[in-house]
Amino acid sequence: MNKLKKTLALMAVLAMSATAFASCGDTSSSSTPASSTPASSSEADSSADESSAEDSAEDGTAGDAESSEEGGDTSDAPIESTGTVDASVGQGGDALTIAAWNADDVPALVAQWKGLDYADAATQLANGEVAGINFVNFGVGGSEASEKYDNMFTGGEDLDVYFCEADWALRYIDDDSKTMDLSLLGIGDSDIANIYQYTDAIGKSSSGIRKGISWQAAGGGFAYRTDLAEQYLGVTTPEDMQAQISDWDKFVTAGQTVAEQSGGATALADTLGGMWQAFACGRTQPWVDDNNALVVDDSCQKFADVAKALWDCGGVTKNTQWTDAWLAAGQNDSTMGYFVSTWGFGGFFKDAVGGVGGAAYGKWNVCQGPQPYYWGGTWMVVNPGTDNGNEAREFMLSAVSDENQMKAYAVAKPEFVNNKAVMDELISSDTVFNQEITDNMQGQNFYAALKDNIDTLDFDGLITPYDATIKTDFLNVVMEQYCEGGASWEDTLDEFYNKIAEDVTAITVPE
Repeated sequence: MNKLKKTLALMAVLAMSATAFASCGDTSSSSTPASSTPASSSEADSSADESSAEDSAEDGTAGDAESSEEGGDTSDAPIESTGTVDASVGQGGDALTIAAWNADDVPALVAQWKGLDYADAATQLANGEVAGINFVNFGVGGSEASEKYDNMFTGGEDLDVYFCEADWALRYIDDDSKTMDLSLLGIGDSDIANIYQYTDAIGKSSSGIRKGISWQAAGGGFAYRTDLAEQYLGVTTPEDMQAQISDWDKFVTAGQTVAEQSGGATALADTLGGMWQAFACGRTQPWVDDNNALVVDDSCQKFADVAKALWDCGGVTKNTQWTDAWLAAGQNDSTMGYFVSTWGFGGFFKDAVGGVGGAAYGKWNVCQGPQPYYWGGTWMVVNPGTDNGNEAREFMLSAVSDENQMKAYAVAKPEFVNNKAVMDELISSDTVFNQEITDNMQGQNFYAALKDNIDTLDFDGLITPYDATIKTDFLNVVMEQYCEGGASWEDTLDEFYNKIAEDVTAITVPE
């Protein structure tokens, strides 16, 4: 992209924009760290980005949040696939610039698109050896990427397609100066008819405009040590395990049994943060209502009570996610299970079992757990100032629409790709996505359990710009006040209100 053209285009867009953009996506502080693989796109703590995004929302920075009020919610309107890029979109740039915080995903996606060798793509991109592609690799954690993007926009730098985490995607998706309506690239419903519903909801702006698409689905489950489960719960199959933890009341009972039978040496669950990843996906109301007021429903106290019961009996460890103690717990028998998402099996969970040949390697199975949930994920968005519209369209469709390419990618990466038909076919044929992971799961078709959870997720109308901050604050207050401090629910709730009033000043909090 020509820098002068980009600068002028950006100035024009900013001059026309006057509405307020919002902040982040829908995961909490238990997101993964910068070093996790293969999908660090879903993982880093986002509190700094949340604060920055909310400040922007309060200051009235350009975006489309207000346009949703003027034009109404368009989320139910059909989005036609035209097959061609709109004439208003720039073309003819020198190279398609793709930006991301690390090289976990872009090289593999480019390799799929251009027919390159997966093993060589990262080096080729780093050396500028892929014709027509410029990969900007920040080499940072996901939570740090937001600042990098802001600097690129401010400086008028070359940028066409860039990646956003679920944590803070809405900050950009709700900003018309930074993300393009994908219908302008000719991308519509028929192009992505088989994607999982929840991923589409997260990729849409507050007014229902599709701005982002994810190539991956990050459904979660509960992975557990089979030897410990048989010893303390008497279960011998994933179906038996699921029957014992199929709702949160049963999960508490199982946690109490494990703690009692092990003499307090073993907890059922890895952390409160892992539990909250799952539990929060069960909410049936948004965190902020139409009057811009905080919504604390009955599920909030339910989680607090579940957390407290397990905390007191030793059914959940007191470890913090992303610490050495948390990872070691899977090997030293101090925890029976981890809440883990699709990307985690080859990432943090591999470390938690000690790697291939580790103390706990080959001793695991996974089941759905007490609550269908997702954890993390990455969305591709397009800069409105792009001058590579055709290339942006082709790159995105290769990742989210071409089922033959997605099928190959799912196995080569490996990845739980965002296509129901592809995953149903691969799972039903007992595809081995990764031999090391499969061996760790004792040959179990581990994606099958996660697919059942992904199929049920529906977040239409539930996503707000402030979700990550609210969820993080709620978890921290419950842990510190209710579990550790022994405060009453009323006092815990008051502390939560105080925290939200301080961190999310754009919404109304009960007094």
